[in-house]
Amino acid sequence: MIKIADYKKIVGEDKIEQLRRLASLSRGKKVVMVNSTKDGGGVAEILTRLVPLMRELKIDCSWKTIKGDPTFFNITKSMHNAMQGKKISFSPEMLKYYREVARKNAEELDLGSADIVVIHDPQPLALIDFYKKNGAKWVWRCHIDTSKPDLSLWKHLKKYLLGYDASIYSIAKFSRLLAHPQYLIAPSIDPLSDKNRNLSQKEIGKVLSTFGIKKDKPIITQVSRFDRFKDPLGAIEAYRMVKKEMDVSLVLAGGTASDDPEGEEVLKKVREKAEGDPDIHILLLSPKSDIEINALQRASDVVLQKSIKEGFGLVVTEAMWKRKPVVGGAAGGITIQIQNHITGFLVYSPEGAAYRIRYLLNRQKIKDKIGEDAKEYVRENFLITRHLRDYLSLFCILENAKKNIIYV
Repeated sequence: MIKIADYKKIVGEDKIEQLRRLASLSRGKKVVMVNSTKDGGGVAEILTRLVPLMRELKIDCSWKTIKGDPTFFNITKSMHNAMQGKKISFSPEMLKYYREVARKNAEELDLGSADIVVIHDPQPLALIDFYKKNGAKWVWRCHIDTSKPDLSLWKHLKKYLLGYDASIYSIAKFSRLLAHPQYLIAPSIDPLSDKNRNLSQKEIGKVLSTFGIKKDKPIITQVSRFDRFKDPLGAIEAYRMVKKEMDVSLVLAGGTASDDPEGEEVLKKVREKAEGDPDIHILLLSPKSDIEINALQRASDVVLQKSIKEGFGLVVTEAMWKRKPVVGGAAGGITIQIQNHITGFLVYSPEGAAYRIRYLLNRQKIKDKIGEDAKEYVRENFLITRHLRDYLSLFCILENAKKNIIYV
């Protein structure tokens, strides 16, 4: 099991000692994290690593998930899309069902004894209506791009948010006008996890061989769920533009999440668009494919993240940590990871993505320099130790709301 002390060699002893001092201020507090799935997606991935580290620091932190049927997850997927700007109409019956599922989950989840409850994303948002807070602090952690939500849905969900003590967003432009304090906490990766640790060339080669991918030409890779907002179809368009001038291959590697019923439909469209091209590798990965993803990113010459909407996009940070130049859609949290022309390139179209991919493949020194700068930028800003520090700091603020100065 990975311990806090194991990160010293990566971030330095001072930062680890700071975590211990911050944790001592919340020691003994009962913290509960709540989301909709333990498999698939960045939220589950973060909580898998974050919760055990909090427990090691003697904070009583647990992770619970809500239950729902296909009807519920179809509703919440539509909510996800509407919160990211798609115009969707929600009937009174749909909104009533959403609340009813929250009520049923509240009967099974022990949240009433917690000191701090952190609710992740819209799926469990309505839980708060079924608990007496008894002095507990409730926080909504929004992981999606809510910069331009469907206003009708936002007005409805805002009724639930009135009971929360704080909200957390990944970047400033996602925040909305609310009565309670709002905080910015960027997501993170764990550099010691199987998805991000160093791999030998033998391990990388074994994964490529398993998937039938040859290293005889430059590899462009996009790793993401098969979600229309990740724009895998746009990634194929960009690849084909590059292919006209250079012999390259494309890897689209991803999976589906149990709370995302649209994934199969998007995957079908991707397969249809790629049909007949032996240099396009479409890989449907299981949620436990961390080493495979790690190897695919490390084997890549350029990593693509052609998102048109993005809460954050942890795969961008993962690739940057591996010294890979990333060409990313200028959307949401990608814009705070990629410093344009320094740690990667931001693009707005398949044409722009194709241009930057060709640019990188033709300029090895620039490609290597961007990769080095990207890794150091991640070290300073997007590792799990920083993420843990931000949460511990927030816990202190919530417990000392009336104090102007908190001594650590």
